Amino acid sequence: MDSSNVNTLITMLPAMAQMTCCSIAITDSEGRTLYAVNVKGIEEAQKRGEIHSLAQQTAKTGCPYVNFEENGCLAKEWILPLEDYVLVFQRQADEDFQDKLQRTFKMALPLIAKVAGGEAVLFNERGERLLSFDADGREVLTYKGKVSFQACEAMNRQQPVVGDSCSMGGAMAVRVPVTERFGFGFNNENITHRHQKLYEKVKNLQQTRYTFEDIIGNSESLAKTKSIARFVAGGISSILLSGETGTGKELFAQSIHHASERCNRPFVALNCGAMPASLIESNLFGYEEGAFTGAQKGGRAGAFEQANGGTIFLDEISEMELNLQTRLLRVLQEKEVVRIGGFKVKQVDVRIIASTNKNLNELIAAGKFRQDLYYRLNVVQIKIPPLRERQSDVVLLAKHFINQFNRVFGKKVKNIEEKALQILQNHSWPGNVRELQNCIEHAMNMVETNEVLACNHLPAYLFQSAQPATETPVIEFCPRGLTLTEALRNTEKMIIKTALERAKHKKTIAAKLLGISTVTLWRKLSEYGLEEEPGIQPEGQCL
Repeated sequence: MDSSNVNTLITMLPAMAQMTCCSIAITDSEGRTLYAVNVKGIEEAQKRGEIHSLAQQTAKTGCPYVNFEENGCLAKEWILPLEDYVLVFQRQADEDFQDKLQRTFKMALPLIAKVAGGEAVLFNERGERLLSFDADGREVLTYKGKVSFQACEAMNRQQPVVGDSCSMGGAMAVRVPVTERFGFGFNNENITHRHQKLYEKVKNLQQTRYTFEDIIGNSESLAKTKSIARFVAGGISSILLSGETGTGKELFAQSIHHASERCNRPFVALNCGAMPASLIESNLFGYEEGAFTGAQKGGRAGAFEQANGGTIFLDEISEMELNLQTRLLRVLQEKEVVRIGGFKVKQVDVRIIASTNKNLNELIAAGKFRQDLYYRLNVVQIKIPPLRERQSDVVLLAKHFINQFNRVFGKKVKNIEEKALQILQNHSWPGNVRELQNCIEHAMNMVETNEVLACNHLPAYLFQSAQPATETPVIEFCPRGLTLTEALRNTEKMIIKTALERAKHKKTIAAKLLGISTVTLWRKLSEYGLEEEPGIQPEGQCL
């Protein structure tokens, strides 16, 4: 209840006192009288500062208090909590008291609704609605004449009833019997609705679900990476996460945000490789109404505005086009953003965490990535090790995913056969942790509810790549003397072709086998010129 509402209420006290034949006082939450008038509406200055014990008690409990006469019919005193203040009525004898009191409450309903932040209702001895107003002072006719069970209970018991609002979950409502003929009630639905919308907005923006405890593994390389990430999380500098697809770069980004001083502020993630440049631009910088065809009415805040005070995660930053890199660089330098189609400059305070699965230095040399932007993003670089470099974590991860999918599928698989674990440990995991997760999900679909996960439940392609752990891999060098980069590209191309053949050239299935997104698969097909090879057709078409 703000000061303007309190002042409005104080100006109404004299009229309310004369019409109700009551002396009225308003106190603070400690029961200290701030303003008081007698039944004639004349201020009683001598009462200022007096402590009203019942008002103090009512403020603590948050529940209205009614003191009835000995016959139990009329209330001689009632006390109403209004957020940080308390209103105290003390009735004086008058034969027309009930009529005057009811008229007063009719006049006061709009103000009560405004102060309470919801609806205020007047009801009769049967709990039937006589009159109601919303927080904007409008009369509500929808439920007029309807009987409220809670109001009926309050009138029958001649005691205040506090409980949930009938029309909105999470809101509270109070029903107070004033005399044996009528009572009044109010709820806080409007305030509750605003709080719920604000909560949902923050919830949608702050999408961090993971912490460092969710990063599974105890290998030395992973432990070192987590230690560095934890250490730099408390700073303000930009961070560049580098690593292959499926290593868990977003997991690290969320964990860093969660461990930072910005953890209670928004975390906004944007995948630069999953949408066209025009959509990235509008999502990143926002736009004004009418900026382009289909622009949302009123415009829309971009990721920088949404994440103000928090963190932006730019996934696959290497896929961002050069013109957008220029705009991004300016935002990072000036710490201000201008919406598409707008001119107003808005200051932003955002920490950048970017990720890439490519060598940005090679892209810089090829003229595909700005060097000055690289220096802005690469203040702290964290390289996330691929799963093949931490094979000791495979068992931990497999068991973790089994427990995870037990909850999802409602199964009770408690163990995995040693031979199956050996198959998993012998695989090279080109798709990294994401590929392992997909394999366990496949196996959990094949296993019975209470069975042990066995070799026959695993995807078939794992057996073709498996080799005894004691064998030394045979490496054959090409006669042409390929470099390591060229050899890796050839190997990746061969793996993609094999996955496509096993998936019968269904891109979605092939991407799942590889543990990568369909967008990434299409990009690699284009990169290696595989989309033009015989047998590789867009899904839904035939030869």
